[in-house]
Amino acid sequence: MAYIEIKNVVKSYKRGEQEITPLQSLSLSIERGEFLVLMGPSGSGKTTLLNLIAGVDKVTNGQIVVDGQELHLMSRTQLANWRASNVGYIFQLYHLVPVLTAYENIELPLLLQSLSRIERHLRIMTALEAVGLVDRKDHYPRQLSGGQEQRVAIARAIVANPGIIVADEPTGDLDADAAYATLQLLKRLNQEMGKTFIMVTHDKTAASVGHRIVLLEKGVLVNSIDK
Repeated sequence: MAYIEIKNVVKSYKRGEQEITPLQSLSLSIERGEFLVLMGPSGSGKTTLLNLIAGVDKVTNGQIVVDGQELHLMSRTQLANWRASNVGYIFQLYHLVPVLTAYENIELPLLLQSLSRIERHLRIMTALEAVGLVDRKDHYPRQLSGGQEQRVAIARAIVANPGIIVADEPTGDLDADAAYATLQLLKRLNQEMGKTFIMVTHDKTAASVGHRIVLLEKGVLVNSIDK
């Protein structure tokens, strides 16, 4: 059985009187340690699928099983607890807290766990070292470049040692050089840490770092390309 099993998943919601269905009976298997890229036009269901895998949202119908855990059967509270231990999320716009230092931003996910201050410190320094920002740990977001802010966000995503890292357009707000550096960092972390990475992107260059590209259109999986 694959690490992540998505079986006949449907996601729909109401917008006024209209019912919107971003995903329609979608099935997909993802192996442990795989770097999967989700692509497709706007409105194809990429981010919806990412949020379902990450436990941010619940399916309307179907099943999502991650390492034997049946996400589709969990309450929202159970999903939140599961997500805190199992998923790291990288956003396009970083979502750093401006009044906290890089160190303090990275620490945030650890505050949800029963760790001593020393254990938190060791994990934070390990994450900072992994992204090459030990010398920027006391800097605030306004004192960092866009690429450095995204590296802090990546460190925050990996600091709790989750099995899954999800990234929604992680290079969308970066210049070409910073985007390249970010992608190489994600590729290296996938190789060195063995984590399962799932990334949404519109950028074919960004997609090139993945092991497999899944193409979605109107909520349906239309192609899967192994590299």
